[in-house]
Amino acid sequence: MATNLTSKGQVTIPKKVRDYLGLKAGAPVTFQRLDSGDIAIRPLKTQPKPRISKFAKLRGRATVRMTTEDILALTRGD
Repeated sequence: MATNLTSKGQVTIPKKVRDYLGLKAGAPVTFQRLDSGDIAIRPLKTQPKPRISKFAKLRGRATVRMTTEDILALTRGD
């Protein structure tokens, strides 16, 4: 099974190999030089980072107790 190297230094991993390794698009892989001089490609076993939405980063609790009038005064510049 052979594939060509692109001008950007990329190769396409054949589907049979991707299926065998359990690789999906965007999956991290590692390359290892074997004692024989061959190179092995292996899936990188990492814990996936939990996806945090943009809104979750901004979520929180207000700790200052203000009345509606106080908040409006701050936003209006009164």
